[in-house]
Amino acid sequence: MPATHDKVRELPAALAQACSGFESYLRDERGRSAHTVRAYVGDARSLCEFSAAREIDGPDGLSLALLRNWLSTLTRDGRSRATVARRAASARAFTAWCTRRGLMSTNPGERLASPKAGSQLPTVLDQSAAARVMEHAAVASDDGAPVAVRDRAIIELLYATGVRVSELCAIDVRDLELDRRTVRVTGKGDKKRVVPFGLPASRAITEWLTIRGDLVGTRSGQAAFLGARGGRIDPRTVRESVHRLTAQAGVPSVSPHALRHSAATHVLEGGADLRAVQELLGHSSLATTQRYTHVSVERLRTTFVQAHPRSVKPED
Repeated sequence: MPATHDKVRELPAALAQACSGFESYLRDERGRSAHTVRAYVGDARSLCEFSAAREIDGPDGLSLALLRNWLSTLTRDGRSRATVARRAASARAFTAWCTRRGLMSTNPGERLASPKAGSQLPTVLDQSAAARVMEHAAVASDDGAPVAVRDRAIIELLYATGVRVSELCAIDVRDLELDRRTVRVTGKGDKKRVVPFGLPASRAITEWLTIRGDLVGTRSGQAAFLGARGGRIDPRTVRESVHRLTAQAGVPSVSPHALRHSAATHVLEGGADLRAVQELLGHSSLATTQRYTHVSVERLRTTFVQAHPRSVKPED
């Protein structure tokens, strides 16, 4: 859909070719989901239609001022902050791709800020929002920049395993067993546990490890995840990366701890029992796990009524 009330017109050839090339790149080269391709390309076309209505006939005519005007028009049209944030993420991905392809001399999207999603932040992402964040992290790392590839691996691993941010920062390369898709972490009280992760996280970690050497420095040691200066990554940097990626994806900006909470909740919703979630999270007390995953008394009561042979079932 067009982002403005300007009359929809056929795109100039250069803009149309850019949209088509961007779509092919996302779908064929990067293998993004149909939903992600549709959303990002739709937003890119909306931006191009907005530009064409202002006599701009090619990608190199896009400027930071124009991008901001496009976003402000969306706001005036009543779009939610989350929607506008997602559109900004799409625009950044589109201009980055155009720049890499030589269609733009500079990338104005680098300085395009996203609006805040709001002050009331939930502590848990729903499954569709979590998937949107992972898709955005994948698109954001498309240019192969080491920090972006690292951040994608980090956010995939946090959501896949539910590990604490301190546990993630302490992971060494030897702790990752990619053939078994497990990671060994050291939790509170120096307790060690092995946590599984899925194929998307495995692919993201593999991609990161192939270019980890780009950030290696004298202080790197065996640290799996490195900061921009080559040292072991610190929790503050991880939190900043997670906040940025979630906000850019158009969902409420959350912390690594919220991703841990989300992972545990989604595993429980998928049918895991509390003991399994307790082991996954490294909790010493089952009561902690029960509070952490929002297992309400009402939910337990419903399960009891449905499952226990001596429960009192309501009359039909």
